[in-house]
Amino acid sequence: QVQLVESGGGLVQPGGSLRLSCAASGSIFSINTMGWYRQAPGPQRELVATITSGGSSNYAESAKGRFTISRDNAKNSVYLQMNSLKPEDTAVYYCHFLVRDVGGYWGHGTQVTVSS
Repeated sequence: QVQLVESGGGLVQPGGSLRLSCAASGSIFSINTMGWYRQAPGPQRELVATITSGGSSNYAESAKGRFTISRDNAKNSVYLQMNSLKPEDTAVYYCHFLVRDVGGYWGHGTQVTVSS
């Protein structure tokens, strides 16, 4: 049974930084794309950033220049460094792994709150 576990969320003041981590437990192979998504109160989950197995990254416009996604293939882990945080970044952040020939896995989410 594969599970993704996020950590690193919390309360931070505007302009502050957080680093989110997501690690997979259980046997998992051939992870293609890893990504971070977020969901503010409401039904829609939005893309924040993704990174391919080759290291190519993609960011939402709102994340460009402030967030950096990285991955450690040996640890089956993905990270999101978030700088210059704004109140509108407040959301539950979810990691997602796309595994070749299997499909996608979601984490349970970690809350990020940006407030003074």
